[in-house]
Amino acid sequence: MAIATINPATGETLRTFEPLSDEAVEERLARAAAAFAGYRLTTAQQRAGWLRSAADVLEADTKAVAELMTTEMGKTLAAAEAEVGKCVKALRHYAEHGEQMLQPRPADADAVGAVEAYVVHQPIGAVLAVMPWNFPLWQAMRFAAPALMAGNVGLLKHASNVPQTALYLEELFRKAGFPDDVFQTLLIGSGQVEAVLRDERVAAATLTGSNAAGQAVARTAGDVIKKTVLELGGSDPFIVMPSADLDRAAEVAVTARCQNNGQSCIAAKRFFVHADVAEEFTRLFAEKLAALPVGDPMDADTKVGPLATESGREDVERFVSDAVEKGATVVTGGKRVDRPGWFYEPTLVTDVTPEMELWTDEVFGPVAALRTVADLDEAVRLANEHVYGLGSNLWSEDQGERLRFIRDIQSGMAFVNGMTTSYPELPFGGVKQSGYGRELTELGMYEFMNAKTVWIGPPSSRQDEGDTATASE
Repeated sequence: MAIATINPATGETLRTFEPLSDEAVEERLARAAAAFAGYRLTTAQQRAGWLRSAADVLEADTKAVAELMTTEMGKTLAAAEAEVGKCVKALRHYAEHGEQMLQPRPADADAVGAVEAYVVHQPIGAVLAVMPWNFPLWQAMRFAAPALMAGNVGLLKHASNVPQTALYLEELFRKAGFPDDVFQTLLIGSGQVEAVLRDERVAAATLTGSNAAGQAVARTAGDVIKKTVLELGGSDPFIVMPSADLDRAAEVAVTARCQNNGQSCIAAKRFFVHADVAEEFTRLFAEKLAALPVGDPMDADTKVGPLATESGREDVERFVSDAVEKGATVVTGGKRVDRPGWFYEPTLVTDVTPEMELWTDEVFGPVAALRTVADLDEAVRLANEHVYGLGSNLWSEDQGERLRFIRDIQSGMAFVNGMTTSYPELPFGGVKQSGYGRELTELGMYEFMNAKTVWIGPPSSRQDEGDTATASE
């Protein structure tokens, strides 16, 4: 894929970039290593101050950055502005709490025969972040804010269709006053990633993206014994039980499926609805989906913009066609919008079965797959049969059902009476083929730090004698 800004609302190529040469990448890696040598010695207070400054700069740039993201990948302007605000919050969260997160963790010195024992978390070096286009600012900030607060330096390989957002991130941290080269954007193709990861000056990697990309990064990192964190695909279940507030559940279901034009790993994708309320919920869900305004993402009234790429829309069309051919029913939507750009109607497909690609694959577009179930046990069983385990949702007022859902659902996150989302205050990540490791909170910071055990013993007898002699003299 060319490194270029292509407006998905029009299909127009606005700007292209040449990938960095191998010589230029080598220079960037040398600069990252030199930057880490000094940056690791800065204090937590200094790093917190730079993060606060970055938050201020980003907040002031909200309008321009939001318009840039909308132009590059098609999210609505309102969603882009909200994404900027979320990044500002994350920067301030780590600025406020990072110093406490980095305090030594005391251990039981008596139990280990020490005068003092504790664990200190220390930075490890340059961390390579391979990031996707769907949340071009937030995905990168989930890595950058904790990594920079920890004392690491960042190397960002962003998706090839959001190069200007990627370059803005480098500029942001420079404008905020961070030391030179502490955060660098590498405009490189996917074929150059392996060499960067293998370089001894790169300590670890984090990737958010496809399973194929995750496998490639994990394979290389394993070969050179480097830590990775992977956030891969998701096909989150959204379970609706008879005790739920159906109107509210349907309203949130629309947002949970169509947020970011349906292009989110944690978007609800498979909807399991109890038979007693399936007819009513399906009606409400379909009506609310059909009412969503689709159009120019820069328009304040638009709720669903274009898909980010032409190939992405083709994938969505293939999934829906395959489901219909195998017996599914399209209740609303189900076709592309007749206008320039890569638009697709918000769609509800019912009678979905595990034989359909709409069920087995991750669908990146505003298409909901619904299946009626007899009870919670069936819903959880079907949800768990999928290879992914990122987020999950239950709508129920029954405490017993809630506890069983939390206990039995195979996912990294479980949300009850709300949609899956991410917060700096909560760990983010999945299980099974959705990846491993956690982002956000102190856990996300510790993923790329050395948890160093410190054991300090009592003074030696020779030292005691020396102290006594000195005292007598």
